[in-house]
Amino acid sequence: MDHSNHDMGGGMDMTPTSTLATVITATTSTAAAVAGGGGGGHSMGGGTGCKISMLWNWNTIDSCFIASSWKITSTGMFAGSCIGVLLLTMSLEFLRRIVTEYDRFLLRKHLRSFEGKEGVDCRLGYRPTIWEQMVRALLHMMQFAVAYFVMLLAMYYNGYLIICIFLGAYLGSFVFHWEPIGVGALGQTSATKEPTVCCN
Repeated sequence: MDHSNHDMGGGMDMTPTSTLATVITATTSTAAAVAGGGGGGHSMGGGTGCKISMLWNWNTIDSCFIASSWKITSTGMFAGSCIGVLLLTMSLEFLRRIVTEYDRFLLRKHLRSFEGKEGVDCRLGYRPTIWEQMVRALLHMMQFAVAYFVMLLAMYYNGYLIICIFLGAYLGSFVFHWEPIGVGALGQTSATKEPTVCCN
């Protein structure tokens, strides 16, 4: 009887213990996968061996960005990717300047249409034609798309890429927003634009 009770007690004790051990093992395995086994990333992409981390990391080789086809297989490829990200961020600042200059072009054209005309107030503003507005919308769409690609790249939390994004913003602003700064109504330069890359 004692032996039977011991078996039953053992069976009752073993079931929760083995379930708890299974849960702990599964949790530990998941945590190790998320932590990347100490490497800062974990493998994703259906066996592609991509290292992707949702925490700050300095991954280089085997890192993937945007798609599994953009997998870093060498130091040279990673350096090229960093330069590409820097240029992409600079192109965002270029598009911002183009938007500003196109609006200025439309305003100059509007003002020229009132030259020599007396009694007409040209300060009422200018409503672009449908073709001009299509160009403005296209430029905005391009700016929006580039901004979101930059944002997606920043979400990989890769220190090297984030540094390249910051450098690209600096160089892009230095090159494309070097313009006269006026006063009054002329003081509205491209520097007054929203500086973040998201939700332009």
